[in-house]
Amino acid sequence: MGQGQLRVGLVGTGPWARTVHAPSLADHPGTTLSAVWSRRPEAARELAETHCATAAGSVEELFAQVDAVAFAVPPAVQAELGVRAAEAGKHLILEKPLAGDLAGARRLADAVDAAGVAALMVLILRYAEQTRDWLAGIAEAGGWRGGGARWLSGALLGGQYAGSSWRTDSGALYDVGPHAFDLLDAALGPITEVLAAHRGPDDLWQLLFAHEGGATSTATLSLRLPIQPTVVEVAIYGEHGYRTLGRKAGAARESYTALLDDFAAMIASGTTAHPCDARRGLHLQTVIERARELAADGHHR
Repeated sequence: MGQGQLRVGLVGTGPWARTVHAPSLADHPGTTLSAVWSRRPEAARELAETHCATAAGSVEELFAQVDAVAFAVPPAVQAELGVRAAEAGKHLILEKPLAGDLAGARRLADAVDAAGVAALMVLILRYAEQTRDWLAGIAEAGGWRGGGARWLSGALLGGQYAGSSWRTDSGALYDVGPHAFDLLDAALGPITEVLAAHRGPDDLWQLLFAHEGGATSTATLSLRLPIQPTVVEVAIYGEHGYRTLGRKAGAARESYTALLDDFAAMIASGTTAHPCDARRGLHLQTVIERARELAADGHHR
């Protein structure tokens, strides 16, 4: 381990853990991947050996070896283990959504606050340089009236994430919803109300939001449409015209590196507040829960 490097433990060994979390943590100058734990010991050993880390025999064993913990597990599991990690004084890198339900998200956000640890959500698009530049330009211009987000793909029809049981069960609202809602919220002001929510065939979600300051926005989401390549678009409009943001292909590692830059800086300076901290995760979980309730009721506000 290099001097001053954060020792990070990784919980989870799925595709995202293997392709983004582990190599990024191992390669970043401010972090070292110290330990890996998974409910599948062989997978943990294999991933740990690839990056010269230790395969921990238990979560507690992992906690004892590290300064921070990165999670790449289903939301309900993250909510449970994240609380334990925070209570053990570990800084956290948390996936979206924060938890499987609103109560779990609240417990985890409260545990982070009580422990005084740093926690960042892997809202991966927010850390991309093009997103930061786009949001900075929007904030400078002002005067925006509305916007919309579209995230349409066939990710759950086949491929590496099609076998993910939590994604299959929860669908687009929980998986890509946090990304879309976060960007609309960051661009137009905090989402204050879900005005309408409808879930149609192919898990196709249509949502309408009210934002602080009077703007409104829409979101259209599905991971079960045969669309190649995936459509990821955010647009806003107002007195300064129409501005769009797309997703740069293959930018996940670059964005995760930027996340780690922020994470290491927060810990070094003793800062816990960040635009993508655990409270942000709780806010997004509240939006998800309200949308789910409205759609289940079969009526709008």
